[in-house]
Amino acid sequence: MAIEIKAPTFPESVADGTVATWHKKPGEAVKRDDLIVDIETDKVVLEVLATADGVLGAIVKNEGDTVLSDEVLGSIVEGGAAAAAPAAAPAAAQAAAPAADGEDDPVAAPAARKLAEENGINIASVAGTGKGGRVTKEDVVAAVAAKKAAPAAAPAKAAAPAAAAPVFAAGDRVEKRVPMTRLRAKVAERLVEAQSNMAMLTTFNEVDMTEVMALRSKYKDLFEKSHNGVRLGFMSFFVKAATEALKRFPAVNASIDGADIVYHGYADIGVAVSSDRGLVVPVLRNAELMSLAEIEGGIATFGKKARDGKLSMEEMTGGTFTITNGGTFGSMMSTPIVNPPQAAILGMHNIIQRPMAVNGQVVIRPMMYLALSYDHRLIDGKEAVTFLVTIKNLLEDPARLLLDI
Repeated sequence: MAIEIKAPTFPESVADGTVATWHKKPGEAVKRDDLIVDIETDKVVLEVLATADGVLGAIVKNEGDTVLSDEVLGSIVEGGAAAAAPAAAPAAAQAAAPAADGEDDPVAAPAARKLAEENGINIASVAGTGKGGRVTKEDVVAAVAAKKAAPAAAPAKAAAPAAAAPVFAAGDRVEKRVPMTRLRAKVAERLVEAQSNMAMLTTFNEVDMTEVMALRSKYKDLFEKSHNGVRLGFMSFFVKAATEALKRFPAVNASIDGADIVYHGYADIGVAVSSDRGLVVPVLRNAELMSLAEIEGGIATFGKKARDGKLSMEEMTGGTFTITNGGTFGSMMSTPIVNPPQAAILGMHNIIQRPMAVNGQVVIRPMMYLALSYDHRLIDGKEAVTFLVTIKNLLEDPARLLLDI
């Protein structure tokens, strides 16, 4: 009985997907819940698992083909693996029998054949020294010893992982063309869309990180112990400061839908995370209700899922405001691009020790540049600047987050 392998049901925001990788070949045995094929969408890679034991039948959609929601990808022949096993037994018995005169397979003693099979030696490649050219056990022992002594350059080369980007030798004038991934293509499309359809501006400020760093240094060990290994980072402070500022400036948390402005009574904060496939933005739902520990735990989970390619559609969908941290990679200044249909995005950057004038004295302080890119159709310049100053003030005096002032 053949069982259809179907593509997952895509959400409304995803039109189609691409067959990324088949993990099984036609005729290969599969077990229920084995990973069969990966489907790459604009947001995530979806895994399609086997729904029954059997063997993989015909493949309908090959790697690189575009598939729609619930479209048939191939089939599994249920019970095919069990049926194939008895059929293989006579062949194995035939292989174990001595070859008849005139056949290519050399005449070999049963013990020699068994030893060759156990060590992965092709019996036909072994020179026989027995009577009439018969392959003896001693001949196979010598072949095994020679195999172990041979350099293993070929397997090592085959095991080397393929680089994400081609590496060329100095002086090479060669080119390699590879198709753009769906995620990369979608990101490019949305970035162009944002710049084409928005009146986007960026305003800058700087924040003195002295108090946040002191607070983190003082309590990070106790925080980790009290919250089951969750580490206290800087991102949770920025998320909390952003959610507080969004309460005071609801337009920054709004979006444009046609001729309407949609104001959101919640703060779903997208946190940009780098993965092997590119930049992804999972969303912390109702971040305004979350504690620092819950925020840090959520971000850590997103980071692990992004590295493992396990982020779900739901975790990648929505968001009313985004925070991106280029400082992780050493960026000192940037102009982040708004993620439509959101109205603004906050950019964090590297913390640099710089001389600052404080109360008439020059002191060294850990400073970070902040950037707020915003849609000027919805947010006025005064509102954007005041919003960013509010985040600055909350971070420079974290007690304000507790006192709501």
